[in-house]
Amino acid sequence: MAHVYPVAEIFESINGEGTKAGRLAVFVRFSGCNLNCTFCDTLWANAKDCPVTYMTCEDIYTRIKSTGISLVTLTGGEPLLQPKIEKLLAFLAQDATIEVEIETNGSISLAFLENLAVRPTITMDYKLPGSGMEAQMCTDNFSYLRKADTVKFVVGSLEDMDRAVEIITQYKLSDKCHLYFSPVFGRIAPADIVEYMKEHNLNYITMQLQMHKFIWDPDKRGV
Repeated sequence: MAHVYPVAEIFESINGEGTKAGRLAVFVRFSGCNLNCTFCDTLWANAKDCPVTYMTCEDIYTRIKSTGISLVTLTGGEPLLQPKIEKLLAFLAQDATIEVEIETNGSISLAFLENLAVRPTITMDYKLPGSGMEAQMCTDNFSYLRKADTVKFVVGSLEDMDRAVEIITQYKLSDKCHLYFSPVFGRIAPADIVEYMKEHNLNYITMQLQMHKFIWDPDKRGV
């Protein structure tokens, strides 16, 4: 029997964050997460009783192709918790017209990327003190990042930004990949982030708002 994946939703929208922000994307959201961040905006998808559709690789691929959109974002929940996620990535990689990005929370090892013939782009969070989840971060993951990848710091306070700078400096991340500050929606003024960046000459950081939360209602699903 073919392996199936618990898919909470598949929808078409624009990518709201990271280097691909503003581009059309097909989002494949898997259910389940191993973290419980204070600012999580997809708690419904993390719940054990989240309604899901069980889909094979072929099902997911067919749904993606039906949209005519080439950029695919695997998200969650936490997509890397899914057993046999490598199988899905390999299946999608057979179609060279598909560009796959994985949004991951930073707590799951990225070592498996070394075994993939075609590597997806990674957008990885580093959870800061305000998230309540920093102790769960897998810092070994920094060694698997490439120039096309992104580390995103969701910041909600001065303490968060100070800690982000410490991590960036300690692991020399400005030489490895793209780096983003994204404000916790409603918790910190974006202007305060800009002032912090100016004060500390953070030339290697891109500050980015969650675009989809300004276009649509911040709590709206499927966007």
